[in-house]
Amino acid sequence: MEIGELLTSDRVVDRLPAASKKQVIREISRRAAAVTGLDERSVFSVLLERERLGTTGVGEGVAIPHGKLPELDGLYGFFARLDRAVDFESIDERPVDLVFLLLAQEGASADHLKALARVSRLMRDPAIREGLRHAADAGALYSILTANGTVRAA
Repeated sequence: MEIGELLTSDRVVDRLPAASKKQVIREISRRAAAVTGLDERSVFSVLLERERLGTTGVGEGVAIPHGKLPELDGLYGFFARLDRAVDFESIDERPVDLVFLLLAQEGASADHLKALARVSRLMRDPAIREGLRHAADAGALYSILTANGTVRAA
């Protein structure tokens, strides 16, 4: 599964304003709801519930919040570079500035896990993270994310 199957350019946000983990989740939920047609509260609730199970702050300034909603018709990815890093209770205790949200349809376990694994592999790459942090704008962020493992000039 490639990132381009999960993400479209209109689902990439540069300089998302937020001062806390909860605000990040609220803002990205709002944007996800607008694209998917879902209720914003439903998205927000599912993501908060997942965070209660354990942080999705995976380290190195990256968070991968994710959840399943019965109303979805497939997998949706959303990416945000925050305007400033926030405490996400990450496993390495470092603040997060790169957030990749995954939403899946209830019952899409195998596809959801494959997508999660693909996003995790991508975001573990130091060159990708560096490219994302120095990208000029949302278009450059999208290009880096969908370049199939090769960082392109931002």
